[in-house]
Amino acid sequence: MRSTMALFALALAVSAPAASANEPSDYAAALADAQRPAADKERDAARHPAEFLAFAQIDPGEKVGDYIMGGGYWTRLLATAVGPQGKVYAFQPDEFIAFRAAYGDEQNAAVAGRANVAALRGPVSAPPFPEKLDTIITVQNLHDLYLGAFPADTATKSIAALFDALKPGGTLVVVDHSAADGSGTTAAGSIHRIDKAAAIAALTNAGFVVEAQSDLYKQPNDPRTANVFDPSIRGKTDQFALRLRKPN
Repeated sequence: MRSTMALFALALAVSAPAASANEPSDYAAALADAQRPAADKERDAARHPAEFLAFAQIDPGEKVGDYIMGGGYWTRLLATAVGPQGKVYAFQPDEFIAFRAAYGDEQNAAVAGRANVAALRGPVSAPPFPEKLDTIITVQNLHDLYLGAFPADTATKSIAALFDALKPGGTLVVVDHSAADGSGTTAAGSIHRIDKAAAIAALTNAGFVVEAQSDLYKQPNDPRTANVFDPSIRGKTDQFALRLRKPN
């Protein structure tokens, strides 16, 4: 009898469908959120938010960090994507607010009226996440850790802090502007880009394992040598997207 039941259980396990992967359609409600400002919706065509959230594997109930949140575009989407049982920690570095006070105002606006979003501030290399997170995203900001205004060890300390902030098995999702192959981090301050290989090296040296890469923001016509704020290329830069996992 035992062997029959064991075989039956095995048959069920084999025939059971695998858990479905995240799909862009899963995030329709996040994109349709009535609280999203018109300026955010205008950026959707270039930012591919549903596809990005699917790549990041954001699920309801998750605890997520938006590291260097900028104007709050992703914070607002994440708030709806994780749902009322989830939590979003929108981190804005003290150094950024000191450089541009509007970053603080934009942070306040992004979290206003959203019960599942908390605003965090602190040193860029020591984000004060109050609990272990399922996912951290950082979009177009990794290169900033290599700016000349910061101490030389800022990137190493910041990436280590992100690693520590995640639960075992948690994920870090990175998007940034691509620099020319072989340029390392030298273009960070001048044209606000980073070589993908250098980014991967820094992240894996901290203990992360690359799980997936995406061509979602691939722009083959970008020579990767212009400043990302140059009107000729702004909004059309070649960017890499990485999903990395903290080992269990």
